Amino acid sequence: MALDLSSSQLYFNRELSWLQFNSRVLAQALDEQLPPLERLKFLAIYGTNLDEFYMIRVAGLKALYKAGIQETGPDKLTPSQQLEQIHGYLHKEHKVLESCYTSIISELHTHGVNVKNHDALNQDEKVEIKEKFFNEIYPVIIPIAVDATHPFPHLNNLSFGLALTLEDDSKHIKHGLVRIPRILPRFIQLGQTFIPIESVVEHFASELFPGFSPLASTPFRVTRNADIEIEEEEADDFLEILQEGLRSRNKGSLIRLELIDGADADLINFLLSHLNLDDKDIYSYKTLPLNLGGLWQIVGDKALSHLVLPTFSPKILPPLNSENIFEAIEKQDVLLYHPFDSFEPVVKFIKQAAADPETITIRMTLYRAGPNSPIVKALIDAVRDGKQVMVLVELKARFDEENNLRWARALEDVGAHVVYGIPGLKVHAKIAQVIKRQNGKLKSYVHLATGNYNPSTSKIYTDISYFTTKEIFSTDATHFFHFLTGFSTHTKLDTLFMSPTQIKPKLLKLIEKEYKHGSEGHIILKANSLVDADIIKALYIASQKGCKVDLIIRGICCLRPGIKGISENITVSSVIGKYLEHARVYFFKHDKIKCYIASADLMPRNLVRRVELMTPILEENLKQKIEQILMLQLADNTLRWKLQEDGNYTKVPPLGKTVNNHTVLEEYVNKIHDKTKKETPDYVSRLANRILKDS
Repeated sequence: MALDLSSSQLYFNRELSWLQFNSRVLAQALDEQLPPLERLKFLAIYGTNLDEFYMIRVAGLKALYKAGIQETGPDKLTPSQQLEQIHGYLHKEHKVLESCYTSIISELHTHGVNVKNHDALNQDEKVEIKEKFFNEIYPVIIPIAVDATHPFPHLNNLSFGLALTLEDDSKHIKHGLVRIPRILPRFIQLGQTFIPIESVVEHFASELFPGFSPLASTPFRVTRNADIEIEEEEADDFLEILQEGLRSRNKGSLIRLELIDGADADLINFLLSHLNLDDKDIYSYKTLPLNLGGLWQIVGDKALSHLVLPTFSPKILPPLNSENIFEAIEKQDVLLYHPFDSFEPVVKFIKQAAADPETITIRMTLYRAGPNSPIVKALIDAVRDGKQVMVLVELKARFDEENNLRWARALEDVGAHVVYGIPGLKVHAKIAQVIKRQNGKLKSYVHLATGNYNPSTSKIYTDISYFTTKEIFSTDATHFFHFLTGFSTHTKLDTLFMSPTQIKPKLLKLIEKEYKHGSEGHIILKANSLVDADIIKALYIASQKGCKVDLIIRGICCLRPGIKGISENITVSSVIGKYLEHARVYFFKHDKIKCYIASADLMPRNLVRRVELMTPILEENLKQKIEQILMLQLADNTLRWKLQEDGNYTKVPPLGKTVNNHTVLEEYVNKIHDKTKKETPDYVSRLANRILKDS
């Protein structure tokens, strides 16, 4: 192959690479060694992932196709080619999906958990369901007639319901819809039996259309384009334009119709006559329920917790288990690896700052705070206590806009200084700064992270937190927040690195410096996605120079490894397991700093179109901890997949000692905290060294 690093043959398509990622999620659902509800959880994740993929990525490709755009990326595939391959891939995967669901439901049955339609219920169950229908469903269900005087209704994004063919006493044929509101549960529950709500509504359809008898019915679900495009500079009130965007999300063009296999042909024609969709965008399921995300209802049933993997209780890392977190941070910088290290110190950091009379200022960014955020509540308390609070609430955090809008209003109402993002850029950086006045002097404490300030997701996402009182970080933190609130477009940080101007050039320089060491060089990049063509080209050059490159990329990877003369020194791994790999960590063996943590993935949107932060780790013991986290993941032979030259992923076989980096860390953290409270904070390093030595 020619050494043209811009050749389309050197790049995987990002959308098809994402589909491979979601297939790895599905593979977890297929793993019969996992408990049945753990498998069902991964099936639910697969479904919700796919919903978002359709709402954003497929919708975007359709828009490009309609606009006549022929080329979209380094792989050179046109929008129409991508859509064709996406449809082919997903229709082919349907059989695996159906088989997977059937297998899980069968296994659940052996544990006394059943998912069955209304017709399969016994007489006592039917009596109980009838009572539930009239008490809980009938009052809020929405029957809709469709005829000359009743036009076909607008269906909101992810609308779910029934289409019916009805006949009156005079043999007149009518069509109708039953919209099933989201406020109703996906399944009606009787003990450990879960009945899909559509089968209950279908049984009682005649009660919803008195005087009519149902001749045929089919459940259906629609998906719309949900990407919000906001022309910010045209908006006098950014909050107002965002609210309008959220309303328009339900009005986007239709892009997918889901049906049950064997649906009445007349009903399908009825739906299609009102929905502008391609045949390829119709997906029919034999046994699968529509809306796989609804399976979370079963997974989350606390009475069935024995059918998922054991819950791990994160531990508070010494020295942060002391009463005053600020005194602990003053003694030494601290690095946490969530969820094994508890997120509670991060919450405590804001709560104690809010309550401390010495605190004069709290500044932070909020990207996804969650619906019941103790951090935001602490910030509100701080404002009421007279402290200066400045918060950047990113209102463009996709699918979290409504939560963020609510928190922004609440903070603004009590008098916090709230910034609603920056025109043209999404603020994705994770940083908090607390400034105190102590003995007449100002003292700054900084928290930097790879993940969001969300206690709920911190229990299931792997992320890194870093606390420091170093003046060089405090100075940059102050400059950063002044950049967010002011007009400066030329802010340059001295120790931290900020996108869109600093992170990408720094990474390219670090890669270049490392590959000058030839075969002695070693680069490890851990991120959610690798898409940026310039970064990929630099890594290809590094490989050609003999530099070893290990990539740990959870999701999309457009780099093609293993090509002779171009990328044979590059490996690409993907870790899929109990926890969602979310930390971004960049390691360069011969760099003076060596380790960097970041909020930014290796994608153009993060490096060029977002405000992100990359943090150098300066302490040797903390560098070692990060390096060994990476080495432990590269030694994983249970959760790790390797990307092949042809674009397929293969599971790494468990040869010799079995290593599951998630369970290894859980077990070790539990062990050291049971033995003593005096354990030093380098347990990850020591554990990884032992595991790597054994393997």
